[in-house]
Amino acid sequence: MIALVRSELYRMATIRSSWVSIAVFGVLGALFGAVNVDAWALLAGMGAFGFGVLGVSQHFQHRTAVLLYLARPNRLTTLLGQLLAGIVVALAFAAVSGVTVLAKGDLTQYRNTLTVVPLLAVFGAANAAVLRRPTWLFLGYAGWFVFVEGLLGRLTAPLPFSSFLGAAGGDRTSLLVAAAWTLLALLAAALAIHRDVTTD
Repeated sequence: MIALVRSELYRMATIRSSWVSIAVFGVLGALFGAVNVDAWALLAGMGAFGFGVLGVSQHFQHRTAVLLYLARPNRLTTLLGQLLAGIVVALAFAAVSGVTVLAKGDLTQYRNTLTVVPLLAVFGAANAAVLRRPTWLFLGYAGWFVFVEGLLGRLTAPLPFSSFLGAAGGDRTSLLVAAAWTLLALLAAALAIHRDVTTD
């Protein structure tokens, strides 16, 4: 398991699009944190979700999934390693990008955001294991966030991103709802991970 997590982290560090995205989001997060703590929390959550999605979907995007599953036939263990790697990257990104939040002395928001970031990373990775196409996933959830959760739910309904935002603000009920959405996504991923990959 440790070797799998290490190889996933190495892959993320050596693929240019991954480390450039992490660096750009890290700088933006630090700038946002200096201006507005809530904006940093939103960016940290979006980054965690995105890194989780990319960590899993890049194997399908770059056509390495078949080789990965031939080398590691237990797909659930492989998915678990990818989830752990996504958590490590998301936590490191949020912790570093939030240095300006810490400098402002807002320890509560920093801690709450770091608590919910692993859930967002796992939620993103689990969704990627089901859908396997990052562009569709990002566009679909962008529309969902704006129209369903933003316009219809006013970011207060117990929906995935609204609950993640509430949890980052310190609401314990929202944290439980966010954990339930993450668990639901994990169950879907566990069922979908055994699908054939030759047509993806």
